[in-house]
Amino acid sequence: MTTNTPPTTSSRRQRLKEATRSTHDALDRRIMAFNPFASREHYARFVLTQYLLHRDVQALYDDPVLNHHLPLLAQRSRLALAEQDLRDLGVALPEPLEAPVFPAGTHTDTATALGWLYTVEGSNLGAAFLLKRVASLGLSGEHGARHLAPHPDGRAAHWRGFVEQFDELVLPADEEARAAAGADAAFARALAHVERHCAVVAASA
Repeated sequence: MTTNTPPTTSSRRQRLKEATRSTHDALDRRIMAFNPFASREHYARFVLTQYLLHRDVQALYDDPVLNHHLPLLAQRSRLALAEQDLRDLGVALPEPLEAPVFPAGTHTDTATALGWLYTVEGSNLGAAFLLKRVASLGLSGEHGARHLAPHPDGRAAHWRGFVEQFDELVLPADEEARAAAGADAAFARALAHVERHCAVVAASA
């Protein structure tokens, strides 16, 4: 692996966006149908799904190899913020918790990890819209919606910093395919969390 600009006409981010469009759209439709801002109960269940997804990938943010390729990656983790949001909302974690996709202390191949990180980091862009909506529930980036709050550097600037590092890493063609598969798997995992933890309330709303 090198850090030279890849000789392609499109960035990795653009290629992954196209490769994941179907699963991403399915996730967006499911969340919109659930309407996480219908009540605090709805929103709390949505936050639980976010906590579980961030828990799935925390090992990636802690991985020293990935932090070498993506400097300051560890500082981007939002798991602790999502956990605090659950406390703000009085939500207890379900027991027993399913094991995270990436167990703590293990190393995942870089290509697969990049795909998952693309999905999780990209979700912070859409969080700007969610943060505005959650104000109607009396919540904010200081209480109940901490994981949706922008980085002190600014949401767009924080994303650009990640994308620059992300797109500069050169992978062989077969590893690029694994990155795309990883991104799609991350969207599918997020969808599975929503289906599992939001279905009951959605059906009775």
